[in-house]
Amino acid sequence: MINEQLEKIKKEALDAIAKVADLDGLNEVRVQYLGKKGELTAVLKSLKDVAPEDRPKVGQLVNDARAIIEESLNSAKDEMSRKARELQMKAETIDVTLPAKRSTLGHAHPNTVALQEVEKIFTGMGYEVISGPEIEYDEYNFTKLNIPANHPAKDEQDTFYINKEIVLRTQTSPVQARVMEKGKLPIRMISPGRVFRSDEVDATHSPSFHQVEGLVIDEHITFADLKGTLAEFAKKLFGEDTKVKFRPHHFPFTEPSAEMDVTCFKCGGKGCRFCKGEGWIEILGCGMVHPNVLDMCGIDKDRYTGFAFGVGLERIALLKYEIDDMRLLYENDIRFLKQF
Repeated sequence: MINEQLEKIKKEALDAIAKVADLDGLNEVRVQYLGKKGELTAVLKSLKDVAPEDRPKVGQLVNDARAIIEESLNSAKDEMSRKARELQMKAETIDVTLPAKRSTLGHAHPNTVALQEVEKIFTGMGYEVISGPEIEYDEYNFTKLNIPANHPAKDEQDTFYINKEIVLRTQTSPVQARVMEKGKLPIRMISPGRVFRSDEVDATHSPSFHQVEGLVIDEHITFADLKGTLAEFAKKLFGEDTKVKFRPHHFPFTEPSAEMDVTCFKCGGKGCRFCKGEGWIEILGCGMVHPNVLDMCGIDKDRYTGFAFGVGLERIALLKYEIDDMRLLYENDIRFLKQF
């Protein structure tokens, strides 16, 4: 009786497996016949009604039927998986004769290009490139640079204060003060880096921008050395035909001080829209290091002199690449950046 029942269950299970079209259906067959409440499990539970001497034989018949059903289930599963894999491979066929997609290559940012060029020029003249902290003490950012306590630059409307003694640096000159304090003379250095000022964002201003400031300290340094160095810098940066002129100006940390103009590299000094008809473009500020700065940094002002200069990196990029809006440098528009 049980033997006939097992044969019937086995036949029904194999027929059901043959008709199944997907893995979900296959799982349903497995549960129906081999699950905890499946038909073979029910037969095993009925062994208590079988004579003790027949139970081993009946148990073996149940195990044999289970093995046959499981083998059929596994074979069907493998076949379904194989067919699914074949269909997937057909759908994902790659035509190796098609041209490959070109990788998108990044472009150096205009600021980076300008900085690399400036560093190359000055390192070629024997200058070191030295960096310093962006969060700076008021003493280094102002006091040691001969900027008095009542100077407008120290107002909160111009400077970002963290507390009374710590600021976000407004220039990279504090790096120069730190180097001078070490007393390792002579000094020939530039200090590029990011600086911060409380400015509104517009076409020519930003609260965060970049500067490159230079310093030379040695015996017998004169204003002629300053002029010669910056004239050579301008020629290397803007072309050999570039001329320079110096206009008197005032900076607290230099005396005498000047602003340097270069001939417009668009019109050669004749006057055009780019230079507003003047033929000259203001490029940087400079001057001889103030004796008070030398004193406060522990350098003998009677023996040593020096000059300093500072230029905005964004200004160089705007002029060199004829960009008319500083905000374009920070918008990360790929259409703009890929031009460089």
